[in-house]
Amino acid sequence: MSRGSGRAARVLTRVAAILVALALSGAAGVYALSERALARTYAVPQPQLRPPTGGTAVARGAHLATAVANCVLCHGEDLGGKVYADAGALGVIAGPNLTRGRGGIGAAFTDADWVRAIRHGVRRDGTSLIVMPSETYVHLSDRDLGALVAYLKQLPPVDRTPPPTRFGPLGRVLLASGRLPLLVAPKTPRVPAVPDVPPDTTAAYGRYLADVGGCRGCHGLGLSGGRVAGPDSLPRAANLTPAGLGGWTEADFVRAMREGRRPDGSAIDAFMPWPTLGRMTDAELRALWRYLERVPPRPTGTR
Repeated sequence: MSRGSGRAARVLTRVAAILVALALSGAAGVYALSERALARTYAVPQPQLRPPTGGTAVARGAHLATAVANCVLCHGEDLGGKVYADAGALGVIAGPNLTRGRGGIGAAFTDADWVRAIRHGVRRDGTSLIVMPSETYVHLSDRDLGALVAYLKQLPPVDRTPPPTRFGPLGRVLLASGRLPLLVAPKTPRVPAVPDVPPDTTAAYGRYLADVGGCRGCHGLGLSGGRVAGPDSLPRAANLTPAGLGGWTEADFVRAMREGRRPDGSAIDAFMPWPTLGRMTDAELRALWRYLERVPPRPTGTR
């Protein structure tokens, strides 16, 4: 090897070493920033709600968990936990086991823990939960939140230990830069607690169902649909305002929710959780339809 080529090789080796050092330093910085975001604590009001007892409350809580509030979507039909999304470099999101079984959180949770997590998206130590839709559940009335907690406390034990939610390299970068809004505590609004919202078939109750059922999470605050937050592969959300549902009847809406079919017979993408939302009662679906009929029409995607 000539003297010149040896010198060039040494220079390239030094450059490579510098690049590796910079990459490691950058990775360490990203990890530190993402850990700081995960470790941030949030002050929330001390939970005062005392869950009711009795079969009526538990039955209402079961209906909320399996139909309206869709808890089973992330935690599994038995609420024993499951992997909700495996997004490769972004990471893995798993709904924990909510029961008192081995690997579950139910045995250790107090009433205050349940209320804090559901209403505010915050753990006992003050850190934020991940993905938990507390920005939706904060609208639950005290009566319904109490019924939901009453149901969760008496779940049959399920022995299952889902993997913990974790962030991959890309997830860490996005989390560190504030571009991955999966921490729910900072985006959960402070709203006055409502003691009770009696079920009926009015548009007002339909709005309550839309609020606590998470419709606005995918369809936007104005329910006009469009792009859903997440990977580009996700289907676009439908426009639920009269501008999008023009020509639909209440029977069409109920069929869509119960059978996953539009009026023309085409299938609704399985990303829309109609199999669980379709468990709403006839009265609830009527109330929801009456609300959607009265939503101001908006062009698709104008939130």
